[in-house]
Amino acid sequence: MPEPYGTLADVYDWLVPEAVLTPEGSVAAFAAVVDELAAGARVLDCAAGTGPLAVGLALRGFDVAATDASDAMIARTRALAGRRGVALDARVCAWEALGRQGWAEAFDAVFCVGNSLPHAAGSAARRAALAAMGGVLREGGRLAVTSRNWERVRARGPGLDVADRLAERPGGRGLVVNAWTIPEDWEARHHLDVAVALVDESGAVTSRGERLDFWPFTHETLDADLRAAGLEPATSTYEPEVDRYLVTARRLTRRRPG
Repeated sequence: MPEPYGTLADVYDWLVPEAVLTPEGSVAAFAAVVDELAAGARVLDCAAGTGPLAVGLALRGFDVAATDASDAMIARTRALAGRRGVALDARVCAWEALGRQGWAEAFDAVFCVGNSLPHAAGSAARRAALAAMGGVLREGGRLAVTSRNWERVRARGPGLDVADRLAERPGGRGLVVNAWTIPEDWEARHHLDVAVALVDESGAVTSRGERLDFWPFTHETLDADLRAAGLEPATSTYEPEVDRYLVTARRLTRRRPG
């Protein structure tokens, strides 16, 4: 099976909003969670991608670990940390292996952002992934998850989305094209074919593309999945008309015998 995002890693900056491209911007986007953390808190970004959030958290003085299932993404995370002069523990690690990493201490917060959770292959795998994230949290620690509004995506149905303008990035200009395969069954494997067409100064075009599998869920399903994973939902920015939303949950405090 091809490495997820292996082809897209070099053009990933064209797939994310400009506001979160930098470490500072990425941290600012999650200020509601970050600002509640104590100085020096232990934080895990378990869907690190190219590393802006993890590096931004390290720049804020937190003790940061970053994981991703993609070797190419972790390579970019390490390179960004080096350029910004911060130390963090960056590892290639799938969610199901989080509990086997031998972390020295539990984490005060875990981030799973960038719409990563839908890549878990169905409801059972999604709940297992959330349980693994919760398992490395301290009691009372917070998990932060972002998701597309899949109710809206499925209501639109299958089709082709072409960006309405070229995106400007330090590497040049690019046009993003998404092709959605949306089956009738929520639990079925869905597909997103992503292509980034890069345009150089002469007008010549090169492209990178990849098919990404995903398994969508409703906001109510995510709430139930968090509870099934031993987490208590705390906040949500979900609204029917938003494109993306943020959910936080806390690891439940275990009752002590006696």
